[in-house]
Amino acid sequence: MAKEKKVSYTASNTYTTLNTLTDKTRNVWLVFHGMGYLSRYFTKYFSHLDPEENYFIAPQAPSKYYLGKDFKHVGASWLTKENTIEETKNALNYIDALFEIEKPLPHHKFIILGYSQGVSIATRWMAKNKITCDHLIMHSGGIPNELKPDDFSYFDANVKVSYLYGNQDQYINVAKMTEETLKGKNLFGERMEILEFEGIHEVNTEFLKSLV
Repeated sequence: MAKEKKVSYTASNTYTTLNTLTDKTRNVWLVFHGMGYLSRYFTKYFSHLDPEENYFIAPQAPSKYYLGKDFKHVGASWLTKENTIEETKNALNYIDALFEIEKPLPHHKFIILGYSQGVSIATRWMAKNKITCDHLIMHSGGIPNELKPDDFSYFDANVKVSYLYGNQDQYINVAKMTEETLKGKNLFGERMEILEFEGIHEVNTEFLKSLV
């Protein structure tokens, strides 16, 4: 009879930064990619923003896999439905370690962005550690069902919250958008703004310019 057991061990993981942190840096971004990305490619979506004023930190999802049948390109996933609770703990512990190294200074504007699957990781991590920021951007992703209003009651009045999505997103229909709006308003109240752009399920680089 098969029996599943568990073992703990020490692991390491990479992450990617874009631009250089200097005295001229105004905005520090923590950006969580979606399923199928690697962090070093995800940062290309932000390369058009002023490199002197913006510094980007892109965590790397731990579970890598080949994209397509030619086994040439590699993507990654944060979570699946398999062993989700344990894998979430592992992912959040990794981000904790990363944040200890890359924590922004008080004078920086701190922006947290989750794209697609990255929304679930960004919001869970913030709720777990009571992480505050100047602007939380949830881009084209699902808000975890288990999160409650008390998880974000520590937000002060100055924290901005935006939900950004494309009106032709193949993964977000009217019912899904209504669900995410209700969940977001329940968690963040009227501070959450819904921002729609003309486009599909992809990072809207031009729209991000207007948010900083």
